[in-house]
Amino acid sequence: MKKSQPDYKKIYMDIINNKYPQKRILCETILNKRQFSVLDVIRLNALIFGTEDFERFVSNQKHRSYDESTVIEILDYQKHNKLNNTQTADYYNISRNTIAKWKKVFER
Repeated sequence: MKKSQPDYKKIYMDIINNKYPQKRILCETILNKRQFSVLDVIRLNALIFGTEDFERFVSNQKHRSYDESTVIEILDYQKHNKLNNTQTADYYNISRNTIAKWKKVFER
């Protein structure tokens, strides 16, 4: 049984249309995706609400939950940019031990 997710596309389209119509062009590439990952939601928050709200959101660990596709996207980012676990953890503001655990579980 798959968990139902909020319709992020509809939520962010409503936010942009009602409060921030000038930011529509900035967010267009992400909003045109079929499915949103957790990272897409974080990126949209940064684009729409600015870095101050984004930093507050990112630093609050209780908002963090990653699905498998997001974990794989983070690990791919690490590989593509040739980063170690500490550098990746600093970039995404997660524990380096979490990155190490994900690598054990998800990398083949």
